[in-house]
Amino acid sequence: MEEEMKAINRFTRKELSEEDVYVFSVVLCDNDIDRDYERFSDEALESLSKLFVGVTGIADHDPRSSNQTARIFACRVEAPAGQKTSDGRAYRRLCARAYLPRSEQTKEMILALDSGIKKEVSVGCAVKSRICSICGEDITHCEHRKGQQYGGRLCYVTLTDPTDAYEWSFVAVPAQKEAGVIKNFRYGTADKQQQEGGVSMDIEKKLFTGGEQHFTAAELQELANAYRALQKKAADGEMVRDKLIKDISGLSSVVLPKLGSETVMKMTEGLTVGQLDEMKSAFESKAAENLPLHPQLFRPSTAANGSNDFYQNI
Repeated sequence: MEEEMKAINRFTRKELSEEDVYVFSVVLCDNDIDRDYERFSDEALESLSKLFVGVTGIADHDPRSSNQTARIFACRVEAPAGQKTSDGRAYRRLCARAYLPRSEQTKEMILALDSGIKKEVSVGCAVKSRICSICGEDITHCEHRKGQQYGGRLCYVTLTDPTDAYEWSFVAVPAQKEAGVIKNFRYGTADKQQQEGGVSMDIEKKLFTGGEQHFTAAELQELANAYRALQKKAADGEMVRDKLIKDISGLSSVVLPKLGSETVMKMTEGLTVGQLDEMKSAFESKAAENLPLHPQLFRPSTAANGSNDFYQNI
């Protein structure tokens, strides 16, 4: 962590300690064909690994300063062993380490990251060339169209020669399916211990090889640290889960008034945090439909004549 703190403090006005910051790993983009039928070249990923250092993270590509969430302090290209792209290439991804300060204002963001609610990301950058997979020309100068088949070949664009990296954003649906917050990324040397509840590759091999294994004192300490980190994340996840269920229960009285609270609780059993969040969003949308546009402006008359007139609150 000492090496990471040196990298982080390059971007801060005062010296921060490990306790002052929350650090996480994120895949920014890769060389696979995405939902927009575009991919980054391997060379582009290497260039972006330098351009994205120091770049701020925001939400939904909204460039307001008040929308900033985190900052990248380290970035590199990884090649997971044996993984291939959809068109058979050796898979490569651009991974980054980012930080945000620990404070009351960032507590909810940290909880959302730990529980997996905030996960998917998308990048904003500029490239010189957008090469058509069919003819090899720039897609803006040829007749081919992304996503269409030509003689059994898919037309997609390869993004090359990046010139700038503007930002990276938390989004609901990223263009690149694998882009998002991840658990594994070691900063510095290959045998550097992960700081967020993971373990080094040597320990992973021992854990999953099978048979009797022997661990050194340092490895046992690493496992203990990882266990404590995972315990904390599990507790944070339970807090998020309990709050979502409580919110759903309250909304159900508006959306499904004839449904008993015990039935609603049964409905939430076994659902993941992500599924509960979707359920809450659906209930909120339905509740908004069921309520008057401006309920604070109206109240039923309590006049003695029992009329049905409404009066504006003043």
